[in-house]
Amino acid sequence: MLIFVCCALVGFIQNFQSSPAIPPQTTSQLSCQTPLSGNQEAFNVYLTESSIAEMALPLLCGNKVVQRQFGNVNITIGRNDFDTFRYINHGVPELTLVKSNVVLAFGADQIYHYDDIAAHPDYSAYFIALREKPRLNKEYLLGKRIGILDYPSSRSGHIVPKTILQQLGLNDSNIKLFYYNSHQELRGALLAGEVDIISSYWGKGDEEILSRNYITSLENSVPGMRWYLKMQTRNTDLRCALQQVIADISANHPRKYYHDVELIGDCTAS
Repeated sequence: MLIFVCCALVGFIQNFQSSPAIPPQTTSQLSCQTPLSGNQEAFNVYLTESSIAEMALPLLCGNKVVQRQFGNVNITIGRNDFDTFRYINHGVPELTLVKSNVVLAFGADQIYHYDDIAAHPDYSAYFIALREKPRLNKEYLLGKRIGILDYPSSRSGHIVPKTILQQLGLNDSNIKLFYYNSHQELRGALLAGEVDIISSYWGKGDEEILSRNYITSLENSVPGMRWYLKMQTRNTDLRCALQQVIADISANHPRKYYHDVELIGDCTAS
């Protein structure tokens, strides 16, 4: 019996040691239902919003230029800043929708030739409250429950409010910071009474649930989201095709922010 137990234990240890470690996965991926062609090269896209990914997939899979140049489309949906930094820093996607500061921080525009081909508008950052206009002084903000985004790269939801609080001499010891995963979650927390103030942008649909009288400007002209295409070759057919895809997504997206998009430069330019 002892020999049997020892053999079983040795076998378990060997199997355990030979099993590859599986890294934690924070992303999800979408692909065309069937391959576009026998081409082994896939068109890689990195996005951070599922709604945009779901709209982009059929448009990209059905695009004649994409079908001609690639064998499939892989859309990765990132869940946090780590995902975004990892993909952009290594130049993985051919097409991505991110903030310009992420691309510039890693020099991805120079290293991987990421060109901005479309841009959504800049916006302002605000403190938003439910029953009064927030004041930007230490005495008022002391003890307040403030909701911000759990994304260090977000200017309106993280960078700007933390900078303002630091300038006022406020930190975790004298205020209560609550972290959320999206601007929609921030609004839900404010309406539910979980926090007293949130830091966010002011959207066109906010008038229906909040009052413009109860917002306080923190910073104007926060850079908006931009579409970047890896233009390592003079692939002008692809540039033109993708700008049309972006225009279609913008025209039909449920969020009003994405309706306003500027297509940058002549799509036939190198």
